[in-house]
Amino acid sequence: MGRRGVREEIVEAALERFHVQGYNAAGVKVITDAAGVPKGSFYNHFDSKEALAVVALQRYGDRHPVQELAGGDGEPLARLRAHFESLRDYVVRHEFTRGCLMGNFGAEIADHSDVIRDAVRQCLAQWTEAIAVVLTEAREAGALRAGLDPRATAGFLVDAWEGSLIRARADRSADAFESFFALVFGTLLPQGGAP
Repeated sequence: MGRRGVREEIVEAALERFHVQGYNAAGVKVITDAAGVPKGSFYNHFDSKEALAVVALQRYGDRHPVQELAGGDGEPLARLRAHFESLRDYVVRHEFTRGCLMGNFGAEIADHSDVIRDAVRQCLAQWTEAIAVVLTEAREAGALRAGLDPRATAGFLVDAWEGSLIRARADRSADAFESFFALVFGTLLPQGGAP
């Protein structure tokens, strides 16, 4: 039981440190210090920092606020908007100092680690699929154009969000988010459907 507790402490600390500092700046000692465990205990639970990064990324993906997307109450497009609003609010609450861990890892280390690149790709695919399900539901309810491809549109929304997030962090401003919401929900996905 104690060993599981140490592992969880390391994962939680890594998730926080990777999110705040990035992969390269968050060394094993930084993570174990944040977890309050001896550095040597790290290797009882993980073969490498890269292996820990994959677990942290999976944990982040599991916690990504997709639950409000799938089959929840309310109109599908309202749930989708609320999803992106919660992501925006998180970034604003942290004063534009944290992005999406998937995007951060994708930009920082995906070129240098096949294992992490695959983990990023899987997390992004799960998120895209969750959005595609909501868009399919909206299309079937008549809230979207019949010809709108839910999977392609979901992929575009994830890509557009990640780009908006980079711009918002660079500008330390919510302006990019405002553009995202105006274009996505005002033009691309108008409620009530369009021919």
